Amino acid sequence: MKEFQLKYGCNPNQTPARIFMEEGELPVEILNGRPGYINFLDALNSWQLVKEAKEATGQVCAASFKHVSPTSAAVGKPLSEQLLHACFVDDIEGVNDSPLACAYARARGTDRMSSFGDFIALSDECDETTARIIAREVSDGIIAPAYSKEALAILKTKRKGGYNIIQIDKDYIPAPIERKQVFGVTFEQGRNNFEIGMPLLQNIVTKNKSLPKDKAADLLIALITLKYTQSNSVCFAADGQAIGVGAGQQSRIHCTRLAAQKADLWHLRQHEKTLSLQFAEGVGRPEKNNIIDLYLSDESEEVLGEKVWRQYFRVRPEPFTREEKAEYLAKISGVSLGSDAFFPFADNIERAAKSGVSYVAEPGGSVRDDLVIEAADAHNMVMAFTGMRLFHH
Repeated sequence: MKEFQLKYGCNPNQTPARIFMEEGELPVEILNGRPGYINFLDALNSWQLVKEAKEATGQVCAASFKHVSPTSAAVGKPLSEQLLHACFVDDIEGVNDSPLACAYARARGTDRMSSFGDFIALSDECDETTARIIAREVSDGIIAPAYSKEALAILKTKRKGGYNIIQIDKDYIPAPIERKQVFGVTFEQGRNNFEIGMPLLQNIVTKNKSLPKDKAADLLIALITLKYTQSNSVCFAADGQAIGVGAGQQSRIHCTRLAAQKADLWHLRQHEKTLSLQFAEGVGRPEKNNIIDLYLSDESEEVLGEKVWRQYFRVRPEPFTREEKAEYLAKISGVSLGSDAFFPFADNIERAAKSGVSYVAEPGGSVRDDLVIEAADAHNMVMAFTGMRLFHH
């Protein structure tokens, strides 16, 4: 297949629309559904992310994408009982027997509000367990190099049989030059083939130079996630997954604050108070996400108020006070942070420290690098200057 006609482009008024190859065949096969313009943007960006993450870490990887940025990406590390519950997969048998299912459960479970209606990428063949997780989530589609017979049958039942399923040639290598048009003007550049790996973390500029292997792997996951996130962007990572992505902000401190807020919510979702919420009969999975988000916010009375709580809970929960949340988050440490460009001010480090960041990877090159390093030293952080910017637009 050399080209594929799309219903429309980014918006319904943008017709005609298609994807096509100037030379050769398309590297994808559409097994089900009719993916759209944004679906393919998500699919092709997310596939690159999981492919590179697997190459860098040696572990299977999954990503959850929305509007051309990842909500999260994760490798296939087993989930604790607490994490299985926080990711809404504790009732699915055999999750920890499938590394790929673990990876997607983590990726989808990190920021469930943003992942609603996601596009999924898997680094390896989609198996039955992973498909059973995907089957009950609101999702637009999936891209993977292969599907088991059982997985394909399950996925084809989604969206009344119209779920978008794309298979990509895992050996496809794109042309070294890429082009795009904006306002009738053609832009051309070399593809970003920069390889993100352990050598990128060798230039440690802080006094603390102890970078454990697992924390270095988290930094690589953060950096690879950033490579396919709309810039400016900052990513927090822990335990083999991106736990907070701050994407597309004009100010780097706003990227850091957004990523930190999402990372804080990820940790708070695993608190005993959150895990023990007893939802009312008939409350669906998407509604639970919204309820938890409000419960953990400063507007918790919207779901805990005397006149409304019975709509959401069988038993009225105790409020999760601001002081309790602060005390819990203050105990968090060992979080990794990546930035797609240098930190121009030390305020990013100060904000990151409040969310348990202990390891940082950023390009360096600011006129205020000395102040950023000084702030990292004050918090006993390990910070590596990668020397490589990772803007993506």
